[in-house]
Amino acid sequence: MLKKILIIGFLGLGSVVNANVNAIVSVLPQVTFLKAIGGDKVNISLMVKPGNSPHTYEPKPSQMRSISKADVYFAIGVEFEKIWLPKFINQNNKMKVLDIGNGVTLMEMEKHHKDNYKENHNHKTISFDPHIWTSPDNVRVIIKNILKYLVKIDNKNKEYYTNNYKKFIDTLDETDNKIKNILKELPRDAKFMVFHPAWGYFAKQYCLKQIPIEIEGKSPKPKDIIKLINDAKEQNIKAIFTAPEFSEKVAKRVATELNIPIVKISPLNPKWSKNLIKLAKSISNK
Repeated sequence: MLKKILIIGFLGLGSVVNANVNAIVSVLPQVTFLKAIGGDKVNISLMVKPGNSPHTYEPKPSQMRSISKADVYFAIGVEFEKIWLPKFINQNNKMKVLDIGNGVTLMEMEKHHKDNYKENHNHKTISFDPHIWTSPDNVRVIIKNILKYLVKIDNKNKEYYTNNYKKFIDTLDETDNKIKNILKELPRDAKFMVFHPAWGYFAKQYCLKQIPIEIEGKSPKPKDIIKLINDAKEQNIKAIFTAPEFSEKVAKRVATELNIPIVKISPLNPKWSKNLIKLAKSISNK
């Protein structure tokens, strides 16, 4: 996940004695996963607050103070970490930085209308999709890493963390089965339209295809919107998915032209299981 960022491994991870683990996470879904495994043995501070985007977020002074008291930062590869993690390490060089996405196979961030892109094949920059938690299969990897790291940091509570992990595996299995059942009547590679392409891992796991409105992180130009509308008509798109972290202006224009609804759903929703089930139901019109 964080190939170009300093990741401090297990060396020097001593057991926390008679105190909770003070942990920092980047985005809300991480809070859900860490609470599920760490329970009341872990104090969690969140960097990217609700309504903000991890692509542009800058920590507040109060959050920098939390960094100075932290035992561990659980990174997951979102964009702001690339700039801020080195600064956090400078703020607290005793804080361990661990990648809970370690072992997840990254996907390239999906682009709309590749013929609109000018690519220099000698210096092609690949942008990876950081929203790895939108796939239950990926979350299996994430929570296994969380368990491994917590046990290494706080071995005396190994049994507690392991029992919590097993319970959350049951939640994962139930969520995965519900989604499969909801989507079972859809054809393979069924398409859904999104403003920001945050659902690539979900789409891959369930053999779907997301069509992003955004182009290289920016709203499309008028000629691109026309092509987008024509494509959506051809592919019988039933809804457009938007997130509160992004503007809906273009999505509303496309939705009005196609006479289809806009569904607001954020990949940062802490109610991880319910959120993915809602997405599946909306895609399948159930």
